[in-house]
Amino acid sequence: MAKVTRDDVARLAGTSTAVVSYVINNGPRPVAPATRERVLAAIKELGYRPDRVAQAMASQRTDLIGLIVPDARQPFFAEMAHAVEQAAAERGKMVLVGNSDYLDEREVHYLRAFLGMRVSGLILISQGPSEHAAAEIDAWDARVVLLHRRPDAIDDVAVVLDDVGGARRVTRHLLDHGHPYVACLGGVDSTPESGDPVTDHVTGWREAMAEAGLDTEGRLFKAPYNRYGAYQVALDLLAGPDRPPALVCATDDQAIGVLRAARELRIDVPGALAVAGFDDVKEAALTDPPLTTVGSDREAMARAAVDLATGEPGNGGAGAPPDRLRQFPFTMRVRRSCGCAGD
Repeated sequence: MAKVTRDDVARLAGTSTAVVSYVINNGPRPVAPATRERVLAAIKELGYRPDRVAQAMASQRTDLIGLIVPDARQPFFAEMAHAVEQAAAERGKMVLVGNSDYLDEREVHYLRAFLGMRVSGLILISQGPSEHAAAEIDAWDARVVLLHRRPDAIDDVAVVLDDVGGARRVTRHLLDHGHPYVACLGGVDSTPESGDPVTDHVTGWREAMAEAGLDTEGRLFKAPYNRYGAYQVALDLLAGPDRPPALVCATDDQAIGVLRAARELRIDVPGALAVAGFDDVKEAALTDPPLTTVGSDREAMARAAVDLATGEPGNGGAGAPPDRLRQFPFTMRVRRSCGCAGD
């Protein structure tokens, strides 16, 4: 059976091959609704399948979006990746995902690989400051959007959350319960860096404590971002003589590890220890007790990142320069781990 071509579709629909192309690619020129319907009906009747490889070779761009995350095993990054994939699918794009594993060389590896595939855009959830990644991005003519984190070394368009404000708000919430102070479980890296969400969470905690006239000295503890490492740190912290009355964690995954350690040590949460997290992963609503946390509209952030990465009109494409920074507001999710009678 002969292969169906774009010429065949145009002939059956009574239009030009250029119009067929506009319908298939949703542009760059508009097509009248009646004409679009005829083309779509012809495509269906003939069983036409566009040659994506040929299209990519002609346009020097594919229908692919590259997405690099630090660790897709962590719930926050998994949920963000899913939101990006959904937003991309709505725009007729597919997503390639690479895990940097918090390693500079792997981040650069995926940058080089995805940009070399001529992806239509690339979304980077960076593992940290990287001059090598910045140099790699500068070497390619591609749209790169930073999501969740904006390292100083990379000056590309970014879609982020008000991390400082969210951490400040949740710390104030714990203090409003009457605790003499709130401790903080931050990350293992103590080097401050603008654009690092975990560092911003620590900054927000410090600001809230300072506003309340409270000292933070000796009340910041380091732990890996994941629940397993945080669980080990929490076992020592909660079993010691200086157990804090309340603890705000830089990530929900850390908070889940803390809740597990508290349960093993028979420490009542929230009676003897109030706990809050950050990220509002879906699992936070199912912990025991359910976790108070700070969330964001991940779907809206993902849509903004995809639109910016692909140059959609109104979001930095079609000749309009994008805003360099798009900051989304946070949302408090009040549940029982802080002492409220929430969910």
